[in-house]
Amino acid sequence: MKKFLFLSLMLAAHTLLNAATADTLTVRIKGMKCDECAHKVGKALRQLPGIEGITYNLERRTATIAYDAALTCPDSLRARLNATGRFAASDYNASDVIRRGFGLRIEDMHCQNCYNRISTRLQQIEGIDSMAPHLDKHYIFIRYDANRTSKATIRQAIGQLGFTPVNYYSGPKVDYAYYLIPAEQTTQETIDEVLILDGVEDVNVSQRNHSLAVTFFTDETNADKLHEQILQAGIRAEVPKPHECKEEQPE
Repeated sequence: MKKFLFLSLMLAAHTLLNAATADTLTVRIKGMKCDECAHKVGKALRQLPGIEGITYNLERRTATIAYDAALTCPDSLRARLNATGRFAASDYNASDVIRRGFGLRIEDMHCQNCYNRISTRLQQIEGIDSMAPHLDKHYIFIRYDANRTSKATIRQAIGQLGFTPVNYYSGPKVDYAYYLIPAEQTTQETIDEVLILDGVEDVNVSQRNHSLAVTFFTDETNADKLHEQILQAGIRAEVPKPHECKEEQPE
């Protein structure tokens, strides 16, 4: 029993020592743009001793490295990343301006009044730089500071207004679908079920509009096949009638 207690105390002391010597370093990595890139960054760093964990922010292109200061140091971490060539590290500062841009397809953004509601809301978010609407394509391009806000925050704000934004791409092999679904199916479970269908890139639902929006790749599926698969998944999706805007137009 005394031996067991001694070993327990030694283990606790070791854990406390590790916590005391652990440190973190956050660096910007220009070439890290996707999950695969992040995996390669992690693989390179874990060749060093003392790496305790790595978290990534792909919008900021940053990696925060937790390490044992008794086994490695910031200079070694930077040197290891710089040796990869592609994933060279530079200093990160929380006050930096990190400009990013992305497009959103918003099928239920029908008119200038719809866009005005979105614009008014987004202007209240710190870090929004500019917005460019294309109402004929139900599309908006947004520039923002990734050190002040994020895609997720922007999408959530638009969704709270009753819209159903999904990722927009200008390529010829991308298309979009929009359905009305029962209120009880506007859930994360529906999003997860549609996301796993062939060719689907992004999914969103609106509890206010009872809607389901999808971005999909046309070389893997088409609108009819996608709709059929959604119905087979038990989601009662209906293609809506052409919209007749009831918003009052500005004089």
